[in-house]
Amino acid sequence: MSDQSDTPNAVTSETPFRYTARMAQDIELAWQDRWEESGTFNAPNPAGPWAEPERVASLGEKLVVLDMFPYPSGVGLHVGHPLGYIATDVYSRFHRMLGKNVLHALGYDAFGLPAEQYAVQTGQHPRKTTEENMTNMKRQLRRLGLGFDNRRTFATIDDEYYRWTQWIFLKIWDAWYDADAVRADGGHGRARPISELVEEFESGRRAPLTEDGRGWAELTATERARVLAGFRLVYQSEAPVNWCPGLGTVLSNEEVTNEGRSERGNFPVFKRNLSQWMMRITAYADRLADDLDGVDWPENVKRLQRNWIGRSQGARITFRVPLASGELAGQQGGIEVFTTRPDTVFGATFMVVAPEHPLVDYLVPEGDWPAGTHADWTGADAAASATPKEAVAAYRLAASRKSDVERQTEGKDKTGVFTGSFATNPLTGEPIPVFVADYVLMGYGTGAIMAVPGHDERDFEYATKFSIPIVRVVAATPDGGDEPLTEPFVADGFAVNSANATVSLDGLAVEDAKERIIAYLEDGGDGRGTINYRLRDWLFSRQRYWGEPFPVMFDDDGVAYAVPDDQLPLTLPDVPDYSPKTFDPDDATSSPEPPLSRVPEWVNVEADLGDGRGVRHFRRETNTMPNWAGSCWYYLRYLDPANHETFVDPANESYWLGRHAEPVAGAPAGTVDPGGVDLYIGGVEHAVLHLLYARFWHKVLFDLGHVSSEEPFRKYFSQGYIQAYAYTDSRGQYVEASEVEEHPGAHGEEPTFTWQGQPVNREYGKIGKSLKNSVSPDEMYDSFGADTFRVYEMSMGPLELSKPWDIRAVVGSQRFLQRLWRNVVDEETGALRVDDTPPDQALTTQLHQTIAGVRDDFEGLRFNTAIAKLIELNNSVTKLDVPPREVVEAMVLMIAPVAPHIAEEMWSRLGHDDGVAHAPFPVSDPAKIVLGQVTCVIQIKGKVRDRVEVPPDISEDDLRTLALSRDKVRAATEVGVRTVIVRAPKLVNVVPM
Repeated sequence: MSDQSDTPNAVTSETPFRYTARMAQDIELAWQDRWEESGTFNAPNPAGPWAEPERVASLGEKLVVLDMFPYPSGVGLHVGHPLGYIATDVYSRFHRMLGKNVLHALGYDAFGLPAEQYAVQTGQHPRKTTEENMTNMKRQLRRLGLGFDNRRTFATIDDEYYRWTQWIFLKIWDAWYDADAVRADGGHGRARPISELVEEFESGRRAPLTEDGRGWAELTATERARVLAGFRLVYQSEAPVNWCPGLGTVLSNEEVTNEGRSERGNFPVFKRNLSQWMMRITAYADRLADDLDGVDWPENVKRLQRNWIGRSQGARITFRVPLASGELAGQQGGIEVFTTRPDTVFGATFMVVAPEHPLVDYLVPEGDWPAGTHADWTGADAAASATPKEAVAAYRLAASRKSDVERQTEGKDKTGVFTGSFATNPLTGEPIPVFVADYVLMGYGTGAIMAVPGHDERDFEYATKFSIPIVRVVAATPDGGDEPLTEPFVADGFAVNSANATVSLDGLAVEDAKERIIAYLEDGGDGRGTINYRLRDWLFSRQRYWGEPFPVMFDDDGVAYAVPDDQLPLTLPDVPDYSPKTFDPDDATSSPEPPLSRVPEWVNVEADLGDGRGVRHFRRETNTMPNWAGSCWYYLRYLDPANHETFVDPANESYWLGRHAEPVAGAPAGTVDPGGVDLYIGGVEHAVLHLLYARFWHKVLFDLGHVSSEEPFRKYFSQGYIQAYAYTDSRGQYVEASEVEEHPGAHGEEPTFTWQGQPVNREYGKIGKSLKNSVSPDEMYDSFGADTFRVYEMSMGPLELSKPWDIRAVVGSQRFLQRLWRNVVDEETGALRVDDTPPDQALTTQLHQTIAGVRDDFEGLRFNTAIAKLIELNNSVTKLDVPPREVVEAMVLMIAPVAPHIAEEMWSRLGHDDGVAHAPFPVSDPAKIVLGQVTCVIQIKGKVRDRVEVPPDISEDDLRTLALSRDKVRAATEVGVRTVIVRAPKLVNVVPM
């Protein structure tokens, strides 16, 4: 905006054109209005309702830059939230200035428990609460000046959006995974429509595997539906859940404390098996693990995903056991275990099954403890006079009140109780006791383990506590079998004491011993080599109201049918009461009552599905989807949100998410680029489940031909946290940090802190509501302006590292912008200060070095070092009486991605009619960069790890910042930096934590 425009400018008594917080606000609001009116950031599509093929063709290459889906919290944003949003905005604005067609948008993940909890407390509909929260969040984000294409904004609660969420769910439900099908890349295994499975059954190419051997044609419609249910990628199953009677609801693992109680209300939580919808994500386990090689993600995130999938090679072995009770009493049963160390079976001296294992009821005998029961085996939690059934029942009840985290905590005291049954070790023939213990989880492996205490730390602790024999079967040398064991031997070595009449492993190295024993077990029918996964099928049900209704209904035979597409979306009805049904908090046998079940006129429907069976009665599903559902595919809807005919036009998906010509850097030879979002930024706390679930949905859609890209996110970058001081009182409870008073220490001692007159302790932690140390961005807008806030957050340090918040340091960012403003505008008259005199050679050299460095830093997301270079260049200009236009205009263009409002205002005052958002970014002239630079050696703990060319007059601070931004240094200092020794310009030595 020029001086003649209607831009309001703040006026002070002395310097009416000084860049103050008031002037910043006026400039920022005015430019935000202009951007919105002109659609500055609207990205054209090649097809669909917003098709602009000519404009698409005139622009450069496409770029999709997205943030993780935010949840609209009732308390609004704190200053930690915008860190990633500003980063993606800087990156997007930079590439828009390079001439690219940039899609940058943001929506809202608006279903979820907080709004429902508020509805329970107040009776206010969750939609009203959520929409009010979104309105506040939109205001806060708009004030930040983010360059979103706001046409593409939506929320998961929008009927038009979750219509397609339900549609995708039905596509996954109506598909099966054919492990033998060949994919386009030559690999085996992909999803296929369930209709193709039916055709194989009808043609006889595949048998339905019924218990009585009947063929497909001989089955009733209900029997056929049940056969297909066993293949579908979405199915119903009895699954263990966290049931909290005191709250009347099922809780996620994150809502259960380590003490096995509800985070809200502190009620006991029990494990209960309930009928739940499940997604067969395990069918994709190998692809989800292997395809990580093709994406540009941080290695630690790839490692987190691979560990969650938990692929391990080993063997499944059956230990025979006589069943002691129930309808199977007297029969021979078997406990199957998975082990990665089948070479140690000779050392298995006991077994442990999870409290939830289905065989437990059949293993516990009636009456007294059997002969051979050691006094220590009856369990510390059972009375001395308890029968096996009483002891096991008491133990299982106690285990149901513990979270999985608590059960798996390293170093916790091992508990357990003998079931009263002995299994037979298949290699030694010896009877070994079978225990129930909560450190074994039903969700991993088979829910049972063979315990080899000589070579496993947890088994060793358990055997020691319960007086169970410990046998060495691995030693450091082939003849080390007689060495005593005072602690478990967990290193690789050689098999010892591992022979029977028909097989011997003695003297074999571990891998050879594994191979021999697997072959032996397979020949004898006691085991088989296999691959196991930690990953379990995805539990997809919630007994809540505020979520997407399942587009499924059941007939009177319990067979599930899809709601027809033309009846989508299936919307939520109003319910008479959001409150969960009240139960006795200690009643573990009670069951949840989903709120939707209270609307019988919605639950019960009459419909004709057109299958020739006429109008029939159906019952709708009363569970709702988890909020993961809407967040699994939102990036696809950004591409085409105005399309009412399909969830995304294939031409738009192919254009925006299509494969690149070259694979990502560092991918294995022969890897094909997977396509996907070009840059996706979000917190590492979502690096496992959200990313894993989204990848699963995307791969199913790829297999079924609905998308051309094989991965949702080509490049992912995890930002660090912003941290701040938090304070706890004598009870360990957090108090409001803003209300804490600091008292300087006497005689150089540390300061002390009080809250409401009481002493409190100070600690450092992630800024946020839970630690009561939030700072609202509204405070920053009022005190400094949005541009200062943006510059400060981007200059705090490397984007991927956590950084301390210091309100006092914000002033430095404000002064930088004020100095830049003064280089353009006279603070007293408002006149331009620049002229067309060319800069001298030294400043010209510095300018082109800065341009080259800033372009490289912006591309590499090193915004802090880019700002440092701009500050240094601006300081050089500030020393001049008359700033050269050539340098000033380049500085304005370079700061524009970070501080867009003040850049737009200065650009306009410099006489340019077009905005800066699409102005060409400066280009460095190599001929104007002095080559006489110095090679700086970068050491890590005294060893040379990198070299970089730097100006001979580089400052120590700038050299330190540059060294810490180098990829090799960042990789070596993920945990932190202990110290940095700088000897400018030739040496930097970094000592990691």
